Amino acid sequence: MATILLLFIYIFYIGLGIPDSLLGSAWPAIYQEFQVPVSYASFVSAIISSGTVLSSLFSTRVIAKLGTAKVTALSTCLTAVALAGFSCSRNFLWLGLCAVPLGIGAGSIDTALNNYVALHYNTMQMSFLHCFYGIGVTASPYLMSLALSDSMNWRGGYRTVFCIQLAIAALSIISLPLWRKIKSARQAEEEIRVLPLSQMLRRKKIWASCGVFAGISAIESTCLIWGSTYLTGSIGLSADTAAALITFYFAGMTLGRFLSGLLSLKISDWKIIAVGQSILCIAMFLLLITDNTAAVVLGLFLVGLGNGPIFPNMTHLTPILYRKETSQSIIGMEMAFSNLSILLTPVLFGFLSDRLGAGIFPAFLAVMFAFMAGCTILLKTGDARSRRPV
Repeated sequence: MATILLLFIYIFYIGLGIPDSLLGSAWPAIYQEFQVPVSYASFVSAIISSGTVLSSLFSTRVIAKLGTAKVTALSTCLTAVALAGFSCSRNFLWLGLCAVPLGIGAGSIDTALNNYVALHYNTMQMSFLHCFYGIGVTASPYLMSLALSDSMNWRGGYRTVFCIQLAIAALSIISLPLWRKIKSARQAEEEIRVLPLSQMLRRKKIWASCGVFAGISAIESTCLIWGSTYLTGSIGLSADTAAALITFYFAGMTLGRFLSGLLSLKISDWKIIAVGQSILCIAMFLLLITDNTAAVVLGLFLVGLGNGPIFPNMTHLTPILYRKETSQSIIGMEMAFSNLSILLTPVLFGFLSDRLGAGIFPAFLAVMFAFMAGCTILLKTGDARSRRPV
């Protein structure tokens, strides 16, 4: 039964990934139709991320009360409703209103499923979980590119993705009895200890791990929201071509997480993180030295390949770096910082690109990578120091 449940969780994580890459792929068409500045994508992204940050911070109490299964079902249904609203939007204000439930739904399910898999499954299964997220974020921009090639019909793209999300939401409701059987077989659900926010903020080690998640998400959100705009504005591609080519980033992310799962059988989480950051370093160098279309697409693929495995391996490390009973609270904190980064990074990039142009995209990614790598070093050295015998 545990294996069947894991397959369901994988499908739910596809649903988590599906909405994340849609806005960036559709935005070149949306802002022209609504006649708003290109930087307004940052506001929609900020609303989504604000909802996700709040739901991540309060998720531990909600999960402790309702359980992982009910939170997953409610969150998936909420995101499906939000996607339906996006497909019907006739102005920018309506987009902003629909962004609220999208963010709230995403934060709760992300925290709940990450902690559940970190506690009950191994590193390989955690990497495969995030690989399925990669399937979601890879498929949706491709579907959007098909819609955009049909008279720039971005609403059709959102409607298609809504139908997929609706099916996943139905599956999450159908799976509720299976969750109950698994819980009964384990006699009791995992103990959840709710840590006060003030207590977590006093620990430097938690700050370092949250910084790593913020850096990972800064790179990811910049590619999600602004990758297509960079390809159209600086590289000179059409909107539908850019939406299709940005899928190479997501394909790299998915492949990176799949390979990470296989490598986890032989090497540790820390070593996989080091390999991912080495690939990221190569990708940054490539993006910084050329604007050739093929080289840029390769660079984006390598960004996804390197950045993709870091998130699941860091998540799986959390119950190891801290205590299992407190991991739900700390993962909630990590997800909050991750989503705070997703909130602020696109806004910062939009502000800078309005003044300096979208061509700053590679340099911006490089700065975010340097921040993430620095926090990783602080976390690794601090963890090694805390484990030394006195």
